[in-house]
Amino acid sequence: MSKKKKNKSKNGNFFFSTDPDYSPDFFDDDENQEEVLPEDQDLRIWLDRKKRKGKPVTLITGFEESDDQLKILAKELKSKCGVGGTSKDGEIMLQGDHRDKVLDLLKAKGYKAKKAGG
Repeated sequence: MSKKKKNKSKNGNFFFSTDPDYSPDFFDDDENQEEVLPEDQDLRIWLDRKKRKGKPVTLITGFEESDDQLKILAKELKSKCGVGGTSKDGEIMLQGDHRDKVLDLLKAKGYKAKKAGG
């Protein structure tokens, strides 16, 4: 037998207000976030070897998108470069030195990107 779940509000509490202009702030968390356009983001492409036993990784920083959008872009970059990698905390990390290829791919998608770190 399956149990039915009851619908609950986010915080589990009910409230009542007589103010007609009152709007609870917990409804505005994810629903009204504005999407950041690619041309408004200033991305940096780094070659990093720290904490990786000397093995190079291409690190792309400066993203202001949601985690879902970041994961989608990371998956596309990984497949285009044919390498593994990860995305978290506003960064994409690709195994190996792929700065030139990543720069071309990001510019083709409309991002403002440039190499950094020498």
